[in-house]
Amino acid sequence: MTAVNDAGVMLLEVIDLTAGYYTGHDVIRGVNLEVARGEIVCVIGPNGAGKSTVFKAIYGLAEVRSGRVLCEGRDITGIAPEDALRTAGMAMVPQLRSVFPQMTVYENLELGMFLERDRIRVRERIDYVYDLFPKLAERSKQAAGTMSGGEQRMLEIGRSLMHEPRLVLMDEPSAGLAPIVTRQVFEAIRQLNHDIGLTVLMIEQNARQGLEASHRGYVLETGRNSYEGPAGDLLSDPEVRRAFLGAR
Repeated sequence: MTAVNDAGVMLLEVIDLTAGYYTGHDVIRGVNLEVARGEIVCVIGPNGAGKSTVFKAIYGLAEVRSGRVLCEGRDITGIAPEDALRTAGMAMVPQLRSVFPQMTVYENLELGMFLERDRIRVRERIDYVYDLFPKLAERSKQAAGTMSGGEQRMLEIGRSLMHEPRLVLMDEPSAGLAPIVTRQVFEAIRQLNHDIGLTVLMIEQNARQGLEASHRGYVLETGRNSYEGPAGDLLSDPEVRRAFLGAR
């Protein structure tokens, strides 16, 4: 189910990327991955494999030692985090809760367009998110911190869509959620992909459900690529199943 844009250029390419956080310690070494427009791609691997560092290097939050990050063929290696959305069209949903608990759902969504001065445009985008997530519309005036974990995750995803990003990076969307809520979150991601063509690159510790929601996947071990391919192939690969999916 891989698709590229009309020019045949991948939306995101990570090429031979080596990165870390301080001199002399590389967390990832020579990582390669790509995401086509309209794809959901999942990165799995054990704790400490470097999954989050890949995201942070893409988003300008980790130091890139070598390699390149391309967005539709344009080199954005080392982009400043504040420019990632504005100039590269990349939004991030972090692993840890990022809602402002004392603020309402509406106010949290407004913050997703804090650079936008056109109030009509902001309202249009909030209505758009409410159409995608009717539950958020019902909770519009409710303090975000009083909602369930799943509803807060939906709010974070909705807020990431306010600026119409070309790509959303999701760092463990199931983190801290009950199994039934996790299934709801992944179903919402699949539905957004189907309905609006949302392109997603996610890290997921819940490897099975992450791959089941995705078109393709990558496996990282000790900071390097170890497996990659269509998600269905990874789910059925005996070595991947044994090492990462809890199957024999």
